[in-house]
Amino acid sequence: MELNNNPIRDEELETAIALVPKKEASKKEEDYDPHKHRNVAHPTSNFDTLAHLLKGCLGTGILAMHEAFRNAGWLNGLISMALIGFVCTYCFQILIKAQYALCKKHRRPILSYPESMKLALEQGPAALKWIAPSAVIVTDGFLIIYQLGVCICYIVFVAANVQLIVKEFYQFYDIKYIMLWIFIPMLAINCIKNLKILAPFSTAANAITFVGLGLVLYYVFDDLPSLSERPAFGPIESYPLYFGTVLFALEAVGVFIALEANMEKPKNFVSKFGVLNSGMTIVTILYGFVGFFGYLKYGEKSKDSITLSLPAGLVPIITQGLFTFAIFISYALQCYVPISIIWENYCSDEMKKSNHSDKYLLILRLLTTIFTFIIAAAVPHLGLFISLFGAFCLSILGLGFPAIMEICVLWPDKFGKLNWHLWKDIALVIFAFAGLTSGTFASMKDIIATFSTDASEVAKTFTNATIEQS
Repeated sequence: MELNNNPIRDEELETAIALVPKKEASKKEEDYDPHKHRNVAHPTSNFDTLAHLLKGCLGTGILAMHEAFRNAGWLNGLISMALIGFVCTYCFQILIKAQYALCKKHRRPILSYPESMKLALEQGPAALKWIAPSAVIVTDGFLIIYQLGVCICYIVFVAANVQLIVKEFYQFYDIKYIMLWIFIPMLAINCIKNLKILAPFSTAANAITFVGLGLVLYYVFDDLPSLSERPAFGPIESYPLYFGTVLFALEAVGVFIALEANMEKPKNFVSKFGVLNSGMTIVTILYGFVGFFGYLKYGEKSKDSITLSLPAGLVPIITQGLFTFAIFISYALQCYVPISIIWENYCSDEMKKSNHSDKYLLILRLLTTIFTFIIAAAVPHLGLFISLFGAFCLSILGLGFPAIMEICVLWPDKFGKLNWHLWKDIALVIFAFAGLTSGTFASMKDIIATFSTDASEVAKTFTNATIEQS
């Protein structure tokens, strides 16, 4: 018998043998559907998920849209709202799809955002792999900063509206004193560990928000000025503030991931006419509507929240009270996320397993509440905080990281014709970092200027009081 010693044939045979495990692994990966292995106790329907999505987006952001349009101009605001809404929705799409691909590859029913980021970087280009070990901490850090930022915005909103209500009946009180008044109630509600207790209040807060929004629009449409009185384009240096505010309003990354994870039919979340596209279309149109007409009504006299621009009277006071109560309830829900991340991931096992674990958790809740109140009292201006946290955190969490994750998941040879996915994702990353730097810089510049002005006014008041006493 003649043996075949052809080296070319031998190499082909070795290559074929080497490909067998890869093919088997690929087949196993294709056979595994993460959605079928999720164990969700109470899965939500498409309608329930849409309702939760709208709830997650309709917070203080929509009440600041008129202020955002003041920074952009009415025409630029409308065009940019549509473009940013489209980009945000698309980035949510690629984030959810990338997470699904990672779950499928690693045979995991579900992955958190930080875990997904770490696993994606580990399989991505060599230039990004070095970031993988710190991916969880970095992602958690941005999530914590963003959620604490939302809590700070809620404190400023509640205090500013309480101040306006109190002013109608009693003498004027500085907003910092108002914050001292509301500290104990907000600490008390933040100490509630069981979210089920807050559920009825949260449902009521949703209804109150829509009623309050209807009342606000009633005053907005009363005696609207001519469109010619408002500039179509605002100053270019103010545009980053618009960008940050809109991102803060539209982006709810953590909420969206949680919603998709708890759906009865998760594939319907990112389908063509699914929950995400439908919900974001409604939200974007609603934000553009409120922002456009709110700016048309109040123009350069716009205040941080549209509720602060309402005229004096009983009905406006009721409207402000409704929104104040709704946001007050939501403070505990927003604080729940950063507290959970810190407690679960960054507190020692000794603390969590200790007999005094409840006390340690209570201390964490107390420190979180104190921290948010200190920052809110330092610069009590809602619009500046909304723009800052939107630009700093959500440019990365909602735009940059999803694009990077998709690059890693598709690496090295799944980018499509002419590698268009790669170039598109690189453009998104550049756009995200440009928004982060310009928006953060503009917001910090305004915060420093405002802080200096406030400090000067306090010093002037103190000097006048000293002179009078002398």
